[in-house]
Amino acid sequence: MNRCTPHTLVTVAVLAASALLASCAHDTTGAGYAVRQFPAAALRGEMVVLAPPVITLDGKADRLSPGARIRDANNMLVMSGVLVKQKVVVNYMRENAGNVHEVWILNSAEARLKRPNTKAPWFSFGSNADAAVPATAKAP
Repeated sequence: MNRCTPHTLVTVAVLAASALLASCAHDTTGAGYAVRQFPAAALRGEMVVLAPPVITLDGKADRLSPGARIRDANNMLVMSGVLVKQKVVVNYMRENAGNVHEVWILNSAEARLKRPNTKAPWFSFGSNADAAVPATAKAP
């Protein structure tokens, strides 16, 4: 009994070919990607992996935490060794010990959005109340 007719084999071959073409036609420019939603505490920076877990963020030496997760523009996990000596724009979060724990490599649409970066101080011991006082106001 022959269960695979020539018509069935042709249908399977056409479906396989269309799936292959769809995967090859993937846009790698970043123009077609949706903007992901990042945590509010995520910071922006330029990361270069030197020798995992050693990295630089905005030119300053830093470290990845044990178990750090790096996601590419497709939101797929990437190993840090693949990124050695590549400068990438990222959003990142730190763990409690201060090491970088979550990293998202940005596509072009995400990189255009404004986000705080590491140049802002971590702690603020003063207040911004003095900056809000108009210059014409006089102290008593």
